[in-house]
Amino acid sequence: MLSPDLQRLEHIRDYCDEIQRTIARYGASFDVFDRDPDYQRSISFCILQIGELGGRLSPEFREATADRIQWGPIKSMRNLVAHSYGSMSRDIIWETAVTDIPVLRAFCAEQLEK
Repeated sequence: MLSPDLQRLEHIRDYCDEIQRTIARYGASFDVFDRDPDYQRSISFCILQIGELGGRLSPEFREATADRIQWGPIKSMRNLVAHSYGSMSRDIIWETAVTDIPVLRAFCAEQLEK
């Protein structure tokens, strides 16, 4: 059985995969993302869940991996998505999805392979 941190990383990886599948389904175009509320909600929900899970990682794990992953900003992004009530910058959500999520996904996969 996996430790609680590894279980959370597994779920984070799964949400990263869901973001990548959603982008593949709708297309890797900001213009499409910007015009489609369903696309935006799908990506935003996954980002919110990733931030929630990241915030529940043990302090020891977050500290030990802080040189590779910025857990604080991940949690902050969750708070922005959760509390912005539709006013969150779609540019920031998109940039997170296409730039940061692949890096986070690779990190999770690496940790889970250890």
